[in-house]
Amino acid sequence: MSEQNSLRFVTLVGSLRRLSLHAAVADSLQELAPDNVRITRLPSVGLLPHYDADVQAEGFPQTVLDLGNAIAEADGVIIVTPEYNYSIPGALKNALDWLSRLPTTPFVGKPVAIQSASPGIFGGARVQYHLRQSLVFLDSQVLNKPEVMIGGAANKVDVEGKTISDAPTREIVSAQLKAFALFAAQRKLLNK
Repeated sequence: MSEQNSLRFVTLVGSLRRLSLHAAVADSLQELAPDNVRITRLPSVGLLPHYDADVQAEGFPQTVLDLGNAIAEADGVIIVTPEYNYSIPGALKNALDWLSRLPTTPFVGKPVAIQSASPGIFGGARVQYHLRQSLVFLDSQVLNKPEVMIGGAANKVDVEGKTISDAPTREIVSAQLKAFALFAAQRKLLNK
């Protein structure tokens, strides 16, 4: 793989649990990605303090700056998240709030793919709707299709093995990663 054609994606996980379905999905993405893509997981959104304008006035916490820099340097971001109370988990929303206030917002123009998983049948459809609204404000470029909403995820994701165990789900995720690589590569060419 040539450096020119390679893509670097980072994953932002909305769950704080060490053995979450979402962490397992994020950790399985590299094996399902095209050969020219490298995917790494960002540090936990739980490491960021609660957003507070008074804290911001004293200077951005280093954890926020580091997260912003990692996103800015990546060719794309894959957000893998649960749905909490029909919406975005608080820790993920907090991270987006912090990142939106950086002097150079790392999500502006950034390709983003969304994946959600749930033990329920809807697979986190509602969180994706709300997350897309926030990403519009952040001025990111969200991949519309194919969508990844893993319903019944407890039977499709092996949290101990950190992999997607269900073959049809693996195919759907792989198809999204292929489409996202093309989407991000086109964006990268436009920015040259």
